[in-house]
Amino acid sequence: MAHHHPKSCCSTGNKHSHAPAVSEPAPAAHTCCSTKPAPVRDELPAGTIYTCPMHPEIRQVGPGTCPKCGMALEPELPSEHVDDSELRGVRRKFWISLVLTLPVIVIAMAPHLLDLAMSHATMRNLRWFELLLSAPVVLWAAADYYKRGWMGVVHRAPNMYTLIGLGVCIAFGYSLIATFIPNVFPAELRDAHGMVGVYYEVASSIVTLVLLGEWLELRARGRTSAAIRQLLGLAPKTARRIDADGTEHDVPLGHVHAGDRLRVRPGEKIPVDGRVADGHSSVDESMLTGEPMPVEKSAGDRVTGATVNQTGTLIVVAERVGAESLLSQIVALVAQAQRSRAPLQRLADQVAAWFVPAVIVIAIATFAAWWFIGPEPRLAYALVNAVAVLIIACPCALGLATPISIMVASGRGAQQGVLFRDAQAIENLRNVDTLVLDKTGTITVGRPSLERVIALNGHSESQILSWAAGLDLASEHPLARAIVTGAEQRGVRPAKVTGFKSVTGQGVRGSANGHDLALGNKALMTAVGASIDKLGDQVAALRQEGRTVVFLSVDGQLAGAIAVGDSIKDTTSQALQALKQDGLKLVMLTGDNEATARAVARHLSIDEVIAEVQPADKANVIARLQSQGRRVAMAGDGINDAPALAKADVGIAMGTGTDIAMESAQVTLVKGDLTGIVRARHLSRATVGNIRQNLFFAFGYNALGIPIAAGVLYPFTGWLLSPMLAALAMSLSSVSVISNALRLR
Repeated sequence: MAHHHPKSCCSTGNKHSHAPAVSEPAPAAHTCCSTKPAPVRDELPAGTIYTCPMHPEIRQVGPGTCPKCGMALEPELPSEHVDDSELRGVRRKFWISLVLTLPVIVIAMAPHLLDLAMSHATMRNLRWFELLLSAPVVLWAAADYYKRGWMGVVHRAPNMYTLIGLGVCIAFGYSLIATFIPNVFPAELRDAHGMVGVYYEVASSIVTLVLLGEWLELRARGRTSAAIRQLLGLAPKTARRIDADGTEHDVPLGHVHAGDRLRVRPGEKIPVDGRVADGHSSVDESMLTGEPMPVEKSAGDRVTGATVNQTGTLIVVAERVGAESLLSQIVALVAQAQRSRAPLQRLADQVAAWFVPAVIVIAIATFAAWWFIGPEPRLAYALVNAVAVLIIACPCALGLATPISIMVASGRGAQQGVLFRDAQAIENLRNVDTLVLDKTGTITVGRPSLERVIALNGHSESQILSWAAGLDLASEHPLARAIVTGAEQRGVRPAKVTGFKSVTGQGVRGSANGHDLALGNKALMTAVGASIDKLGDQVAALRQEGRTVVFLSVDGQLAGAIAVGDSIKDTTSQALQALKQDGLKLVMLTGDNEATARAVARHLSIDEVIAEVQPADKANVIARLQSQGRRVAMAGDGINDAPALAKADVGIAMGTGTDIAMESAQVTLVKGDLTGIVRARHLSRATVGNIRQNLFFAFGYNALGIPIAAGVLYPFTGWLLSPMLAALAMSLSSVSVISNALRLR
């Protein structure tokens, strides 16, 4: 029998549209009163704006259904509250439909495959059994699809649901007629018992496969929502507020207001955006900047909510709280950008806009022609030929053309370490002309590593490294870990250090073998009386290359220096060279400092560098490039990249990065290797070409079959295309589409 597409027009996550979101809520009149409203999501505040995943221009206060496609509206901005009622409903319908459909397929196919001879009574009873099993699938499980398809017709925008509904109704309606009034068909279409072939298994199979596709799509959307909830969960739930009388107590984060004084102890997350009033500490801002090095903070410095205080205690004055905080703005940016993409199968929808009405007109014209000028029995001929037109035009292959190629391409991509989240990414990637790259974790490894040891005053490099590793052995600072790991890799054993002392903001001190040791920055060297002038030029050159330099003194004399940096991945240079040859403009967009970024860009021949940018600025840069008419892909790995990844035409996440980055992107490179982008672009081009071939096959059968089914050859040859042959042709078109798509493997 015919193969049918497993996904609806939005079943691969097409919740995006390039059209900008409407700024004002749509009036209540947008909501179609004839459709049952979606379940209300509990615990959402009054006045919450809801929008359609497929038509973001539809916006209203409160839940409902989209007047264009009938899909349940979703909250425009994400929430920590989860409502999976729609997912559970679709999943339940799928499993019930599957249980009912499998026996229908067995009953329909077994007599032909096994060449079974059955009596008229047995065949009639089996037919009734097929009807009883398939009726709940067609009438109950597919009810929403008929509504969505009809709403598309009402709004003059026939969509894939229109095609799905039409296909199911054709197969089921024809089968009902053949079951209840087989005598309306000509004798040549009836067997010796007067029975006509039925297609209950076709109707129920279409519905079951579409339900499977919708279930998978809702699961994908749920994973995206989970990533946003994870973002929201980064902020601490409470803050320690200092009252005017000096007393301290923990309060819910929602009770913190601008101007409140908050205490942040070592190891705690900073609750809000604010400014340090007192204290000194190093703060891990990798959540924000993607950079692994902690940042020293003291009185007057700004701090950001959800970053982690590491060493000292800070007194912070709250400045931006709630929706005004940077974290909340990142969440809003991700949500907004995710809703700014076009529906995935817009080509099939555009085709449906004229194809569906054209087929219906042809079927009506066929019926009328045979009714008025056909031979007797005119009604039987009119009905049979009109049904044959509708069956051969059943858009199963058309609906299958895009999803089957996407499924095969996605599987092939996974084998190559490239995960596509949806069809839109595959389609868009081939058209990208600008690739924006984050530095840390994307171009580079993403963690500091030991790169150079400089020894002075008769000391060996191994001795310098041994002392430094001994001092850093007890530290959790990223630089310290890099030095200790580097010593291990070089086979250097850390010295045994006693009297260890951490000097806030400067470094560490201790003793080994009777020598006083100090490891840290220039301020620490000045404090112990060691001059670093000897290394001035070398240090300047290392810093120009983006390296961080720490100094080691022994008994108050400079003994050496250690350079730590974030090295470039081995495959980066080859990958970027291939992408440039493919015509892409390369842009580095990073929160790192200008000197480091430009040093890396020079080494890799990157066209443009934009450094020292905040997360919101990254998304703005993407928007600026898009406003210039450029088609932009963004590759990144951190939370700070999430808004830009979502805003780009194609977001590409490193599989070695954060979950939030991967969920905000449409493409994930499993190995965190930029050569995956080269492979993904090749696959993108092949897939789009394959989809076009599939659409040609789908239309080729219809273009040839519809006139024959209408009876244009009858006056010359006496040939008519029976509904059974029409169903066979419909099956062949689907087989052709599937076979062609499998070539992508």
